[in-house]
Amino acid sequence: MKKLSFLAAATTIFAIAAFVCFNYFSPYLFNKPSPNEAFAVGSTVENFKLVEISGGEKSLNDLKGKNGAIIVFVSAQCPIVKQYNERISEFAADFAQKGINVIGINSNHTESLEWVKSHAAEHYKFPVLIDKGNVLADKLGANVTPEIFYLNEKNVLVYHGAIDNSRGGDNITENYLRDAIEANLSGKPVAKKTAKAIGCSIKRV
Repeated sequence: MKKLSFLAAATTIFAIAAFVCFNYFSPYLFNKPSPNEAFAVGSTVENFKLVEISGGEKSLNDLKGKNGAIIVFVSAQCPIVKQYNERISEFAADFAQKGINVIGINSNHTESLEWVKSHAAEHYKFPVLIDKGNVLADKLGANVTPEIFYLNEKNVLVYHGAIDNSRGGDNITENYLRDAIEANLSGKPVAKKTAKAIGCSIKRV
């Protein structure tokens, strides 16, 4: 009888622990589908305007460089974004010198303006815009953070997806974004135009 009671108690504890773990980690492990399919590579992104975290509206055409823009969906709370922050800052500095500007987009309705501001001030030297109501995320079909949309000088989408193939930054063997940009700037075909972005789901309204 005591053995049966122990087994029942152990089973209950295990079930509770599994439920808690699933609910805590699932936003970071699984992609929540966006309302729209991903914006097709080769399509032109229309100019858009969003409010910048320091105030005032900024448009894509205001912020892009002479050779294009890298739109990166970011988050103040996502642990995967935190692992990528240094790499994001590095390529932002590198490609700004080549006329390609990074534009950060925060579409998470769960993050306050103050939180987004403090996170951006700590990690980024590029503008971060607030996508209220996840309008831009829905339009582009963005699902997670971090997720990249690389546009050329005519706002045509050249590459979409992951930054590289290493979540933690160790043992990077494929630099998807850098390879796409280098090829495009050299006038060569982009070999890999999409790569699945792994990250935290965008917290939609």
